Amino acid sequence: MSYLKFEKALMTNLQESLQRELLRTNRSGAYACSTIVDCNTRKYHGLLVVPVPEIDDENHVLLSSLDVTVVQHGAEFNLGLHKYHGDTYSPNGHKYIRELVCDKVPTIIYRVGGVILKREIVFQHYEDRILIRYTLVDAHSDTTLRLRPFLAFRSVREFTHENSVASRDFQSVDNGIKTRMYPSYPELFMQLSKSNEFIFQPDWYRGIEYSKEQERGYASNEDLYVPGYFEVNIKKGESIVFAASTSEIKTTTLKKLFDEEVEERTPRDNFFHCLVNAAHQFHIHEKNDDRYILAGYPWFKCRARDMFIALPGLTLSIEEQEYFELVIKTAERGIKEFMEGKPLSVKITEIEQPDVLLWLIWCLQQYAKEVGLEACLKRYGKFMKQVLQFIEEGKHPNLEVKENGLLYTDGRGKSVTWMNSSVNGSPVVVRTGYIVEFNVLWYNALKFCSSLAELNNNHKEVAHLEALAERCQQSFSKVFYNEYGYLFDYVNGGSQDYSVRPNMIFAVALDYSPLSQEQKKSVLDVCTRELLTPKGLRSLSPKSSGYNPIYTGPQVQRDYAYHQGTAWPWLGGFYMEACLKLYKRTRQSFVERQMVGYEDEMFQHCIGTIPELFDGNPPFHGRGAISFAMNVAEILRTLELLERYNFNSGEERK
Repeated sequence: MSYLKFEKALMTNLQESLQRELLRTNRSGAYACSTIVDCNTRKYHGLLVVPVPEIDDENHVLLSSLDVTVVQHGAEFNLGLHKYHGDTYSPNGHKYIRELVCDKVPTIIYRVGGVILKREIVFQHYEDRILIRYTLVDAHSDTTLRLRPFLAFRSVREFTHENSVASRDFQSVDNGIKTRMYPSYPELFMQLSKSNEFIFQPDWYRGIEYSKEQERGYASNEDLYVPGYFEVNIKKGESIVFAASTSEIKTTTLKKLFDEEVEERTPRDNFFHCLVNAAHQFHIHEKNDDRYILAGYPWFKCRARDMFIALPGLTLSIEEQEYFELVIKTAERGIKEFMEGKPLSVKITEIEQPDVLLWLIWCLQQYAKEVGLEACLKRYGKFMKQVLQFIEEGKHPNLEVKENGLLYTDGRGKSVTWMNSSVNGSPVVVRTGYIVEFNVLWYNALKFCSSLAELNNNHKEVAHLEALAERCQQSFSKVFYNEYGYLFDYVNGGSQDYSVRPNMIFAVALDYSPLSQEQKKSVLDVCTRELLTPKGLRSLSPKSSGYNPIYTGPQVQRDYAYHQGTAWPWLGGFYMEACLKLYKRTRQSFVERQMVGYEDEMFQHCIGTIPELFDGNPPFHGRGAISFAMNVAEILRTLELLERYNFNSGEERK
């Protein structure tokens, strides 16, 4: 019995199927993404979406889609599906779908009369090449396939329209053609594993609409260029592989290559394996051997804060220590360049944000739990010392250690925290001065680095770090802990933000907390009462002014809602960690139930992964980016915490 399986009733119901998306990546920045019925609903959708660094730092849609037509006795049955103006869908190929199964690779079964056709799709690792295998499972007479490619050759942030500049030229290559619509782009090679005929029949398909762009208040229609179609005969039991790539391939290798790629895939046969598969999709391996963690799909790049928060869950929690070290190797170079005021040689954005260095140390602290303090000290001790000195000596452009031992940040004109939405250039959530999670992370970093210095027998450094930590701890409760038993979100001079927000959860979740045990319990209770949802913690309590939990509508409307009540699973991960630390076995079953709530998402939104955020009110619809690294990471890290706790509890019971 397959885990991710969708039957005909759902697949042929466009109201249901168009809300579910499929994502495949190559771990080098390229991807393939569409709905489960292959009807593109976003400008980001496409079968071959690749970086084109010669143009810009965006991804570009080369091959938008591939319509397949089954021909028998002169009758044509087109299996494609596109949305046009006026809610018109054509050619309605989804009605032939019998099921979709996503084990190792997404597999669709079509039935057209007596013809049963299987289509499997895989993205070759580390190459800009999509592979599609068609297998004729059953047929009672001669069958021909026609493959009609829809080309875009444009940035994911733009649209293409019929024009006279686009080149119609193509050249024959091994079992296929190569073409390029515009000179600045790479050539697109489209090849088949079997000899075929390419019929040159150039045309523009006009007025294709993307419903998700309409929902988001953006322009939503474009024209796509179809140069013609490939025609190939196929026999019962035969498989034919189609490849689209930016480089030519020997077509006799295509079938073997497809099999090899399938073997490398993690079977998505349960909740955990789906998350592991999703975790690997965030890997970016550059040709110069740099490694990154992408913040999310389809529009995010590598962001420093997201990378350090997500890295432990995406690697250490699934026993992939080596990839953790490779990412940190790249990040360390970028951090040092930033601290030395040099131009960045890494593709990491927002490295200048004031909490990035604090999250870096938290990230390395998680590594120490895996490999031991001594191994962490040996590999990263010097680096962390440099980072702490950089902060303490006031060299960061927007981070200052005040006399009271707390960190101060100016966030009035520009967002400086993860709550970074803005309208007309101004932050929607202004957080400035003493920011609660910055100072929790600072205290935690000082204590953790002190433990490393103690291991290194550096008593002078231990004394220095402990003194800084003690001063921070003494000030923290006075500044942040209020009369209602929770923490101010930020304090700036005489201004105290009473909004109940989730950023205070870190004061309970992190290994070193400046709060007393009773204060931690009080903070956790407030988070439970006002912020907890089945999909993580709300970004604002319903009781606080400005609560806006539904993330829909045009850009400005969504920006105002982004951090004003929406729910975030990655924050829920820290909440679960806080629960286990404070209440241990008594909260174990509760945390397990929360994890079950996330399993439902494997069958929604983008199947097999977790979206960026959820509405803060029932039914808690998934919104935003279709796959988000920090969310996947924190669910994986929570599952690991549960596993460790179960193991330790078992030992205690013995």
